[in-house]
Amino acid sequence: MVPIKSGRFNWLDNESIAAWTFLAPALVLLGAFLIGPIGYLFYLSFTSGSFTQSGTRLIGLTNYKRLLDNPDFWQVLQNTIYFTAATVIPSLIIPLGLAVLLNRTFAWRGILRTAYFIPSITSLVAVGLGWRWLFQTDGPVNYILGAIGLNPVPWLSSTVWAMPVLILLSIWKQLGFNMVVFLAGLQAIPVNRYEAAELDGANDWQQFWHITLPGLRPTLVFATVTTAIFTLRSFEQVYVITGGGPLNSTNLLVYYIYEQAFAQFDFGYAAAAATLLMAVALILVYIQLRVWGEDS
Repeated sequence: MVPIKSGRFNWLDNESIAAWTFLAPALVLLGAFLIGPIGYLFYLSFTSGSFTQSGTRLIGLTNYKRLLDNPDFWQVLQNTIYFTAATVIPSLIIPLGLAVLLNRTFAWRGILRTAYFIPSITSLVAVGLGWRWLFQTDGPVNYILGAIGLNPVPWLSSTVWAMPVLILLSIWKQLGFNMVVFLAGLQAIPVNRYEAAELDGANDWQQFWHITLPGLRPTLVFATVTTAIFTLRSFEQVYVITGGGPLNSTNLLVYYIYEQAFAQFDFGYAAAAATLLMAVALILVYIQLRVWGEDS
């Protein structure tokens, strides 16, 4: 048995050297592909110029001031908040309900689980192209509306309806992944809790509220955080379906950053927007962990 050492940590003992030897490759990769790019992004946000110019120069907080003074940025931020809230909440509630239903034993359960999971493994670009075809002015959705006596809707050219199309796509895309996550959480809840509740006369709703939800608390934390992060970084559906239009009504932060960096070549301004997006994501994750994570 190895004796427990007291006092200050010894960086040069055999166990420490072995530990750092095994950790070194992962730490190098983490620094090269995560910490390094984040640091460079933060540096770029204080500079002007682009790759098409001879160089960059430090300009302090000018890019952040430009960002906060730009009405387009505030519209994009409002779009992103609306899109995130309208996507995350249904993307948790619907898969949770499906998971509760599919956690029971019945015929075709395995087929239904597979069918609901398929959207999660499909290419978002390919799905976006199909979605654009469905909702174009002369597409199948308007054909069905006309067949039942309703007027066609200009889905993708309307400032009112274009964003709901993107929201529906995002909910559909995330449904299968969250359903599997909730199924795993449900199967980790001991069955004897439900048996005891039935003996006490608890109905299905009482069992769900007092056993299922508390038992799923860690799973809900994970699902909420991952869904929020996935939604905040949404880009492909905007790029493929609407291009941020009409009239900037579907422009989201990641697509806005892409436009500023690779269409306008204003890398400092784009880096400032990306830094604010990262800050918003960190704050959102922190709030979610505080709200959902207590006592989990």
